[in-house]
Amino acid sequence: MAFGVRVIGAAVADRAATAPGAASARAAALLNRAAAAFRQPIAGAKPAAVGIDLGTATCVIVVVDANGDPVWVDARPTAAVRDGVVVDFFGARDATASLKADAEAALGIEITRAGVAHPPGVPASDAAACRFVLESAGIEDVILLDEVSAAQAALDLVDGVLVDVGGGSTGVGIFRGGELVHVDDRPGGGTHLDLILAGGLGVDVAEAERRKRDDSAPYRGILKPGIQRIAASIAAMSPDADELPVHLAGGAVMVDGAREIIAAELGREVHIYPHSLFITPVGIARTLL
Repeated sequence: MAFGVRVIGAAVADRAATAPGAASARAAALLNRAAAAFRQPIAGAKPAAVGIDLGTATCVIVVVDANGDPVWVDARPTAAVRDGVVVDFFGARDATASLKADAEAALGIEITRAGVAHPPGVPASDAAACRFVLESAGIEDVILLDEVSAAQAALDLVDGVLVDVGGGSTGVGIFRGGELVHVDDRPGGGTHLDLILAGGLGVDVAEAERRKRDDSAPYRGILKPGIQRIAASIAAMSPDADELPVHLAGGAVMVDGAREIIAAELGREVHIYPHSLFITPVGIARTLL
């Protein structure tokens, strides 16, 4: 199965329904189209905007058409970014350049403009490093935005708590009436789950990440404390929004039982989406239209 699309995300979605309502149905359809476009360009589509997500574990590129629908998606495993900070500039640049080159070849275009997102809590200097990565990879016009706002562009929430669980951090945005009224970010995400799993199984972190991606169900008990920690961070960052449903985004929530564990910890309505790894990069691209 192709990297990044296996879809742990789809398996989770089969066990936990996405949020109700027309907007959520549209978001699910959007993400399913992104999965269909993984290393397979949508025939006849015209590329209009590009989003690149420099994740802690995975770097993802999404190209959308003028309607905001994905026409090409690709991903590379990478450890070039940690907690929103570029720790391996050349690794991030090489992954981005590789994704750019493959997208250009598949679509017959030249990518000179793209968006990139960063966790909302990182300093401006660290956010700027993400722009420098794309520029170094040959992208001249780079637009910076935060990950929560990017995810909102894909999910289109009206009232809710949007949680972007990345490899290194968990970002929270509270939306009321479709407007972002509060944003926060704390350490803790998929990388911390890898560390817990590595310790529990007595394997290295890379092997733990592989096993988590391939099939996390056998390790639900080991991973539960880490998921509970993510839930505690969500609660701490949204103390005045207890009545709002929680919407999970990001690759780190593609773990068996994540929705159920977080819902039990928060005592709140929690929703998950198919192929959630693609939410932020799809939103980045749609923001540029």
